[in-house]
Amino acid sequence: MNRGGQRIEAAFHAARADGRTALVPYVVAGYPDAETSLAAALACADAGADLLEIGLPYSDPLADGATLQRASAAALGAGATLDRSIELVRSVAAARPGLPLVPMAYANQVIGGGDGASTARRLARAGASGVIVADLTPDEGGPFEAVAADAGLAVVYLVAPTTAPRRRAWIASRTSGFLYCVSLVGVTGARSSLSRHVGRLVRDVRAISPVPVAVGFGVSRPAHVRTLARAGADGVIVASALVDALGPDGRDVAALGRLVSKLRAATLAA
Repeated sequence: MNRGGQRIEAAFHAARADGRTALVPYVVAGYPDAETSLAAALACADAGADLLEIGLPYSDPLADGATLQRASAAALGAGATLDRSIELVRSVAAARPGLPLVPMAYANQVIGGGDGASTARRLARAGASGVIVADLTPDEGGPFEAVAADAGLAVVYLVAPTTAPRRRAWIASRTSGFLYCVSLVGVTGARSSLSRHVGRLVRDVRAISPVPVAVGFGVSRPAHVRTLARAGADGVIVASALVDALGPDGRDVAALGRLVSKLRAATLAA
């Protein structure tokens, strides 16, 4: 495993040693502007994030629900680009060097018509430990896995409730750092409740995964975090609820920090 994957796994194992599930908040790079998105990222770090996922704004975010689509569009409208998003990663890494950073992007952004080597190197040099490419599967991901490994960057893959058990195991064998377990069938977005089947899903996925399992999509409340912690999830990813917490103009960083603190308090498995 490359150094990025090792650093990510170490963060999950440290949380587990403390009797917690790891908390992975999400911020959108450049939302509502570069300065405020940096403040939001640092607020997440200071309120108890174990890792931080940074969404790289994209014009066609296939996995994103209305909240993240709105934030991504606003960031692009404010001048966000891939270059500026990577600069945000660099700024967060410099300010909080102990926090593993995992950008989330799409294949056209990081790979385009090539193999993605240049972007992988840039992300790694900026301080990222891994990258989630939401629309990349292991069937087509081999070349990017290779160049990312050379750069010291983990490639995180996703599994869903509809992923067949044998395919889940195969995807788990290919992911690095952690395995992203999608909790529901659909796109991202805060939900009032989790699926009644999510506990079984977590147990089934953990049983076949050689790396930590983090659960995302729909996770929005401390009660959800407690449920997933008790089900044995190694980590929980919270995205849309945090963007919502920033308020209609995206600038209420204090409210974001308060929600992250509440989510962190719910990470104890007991």
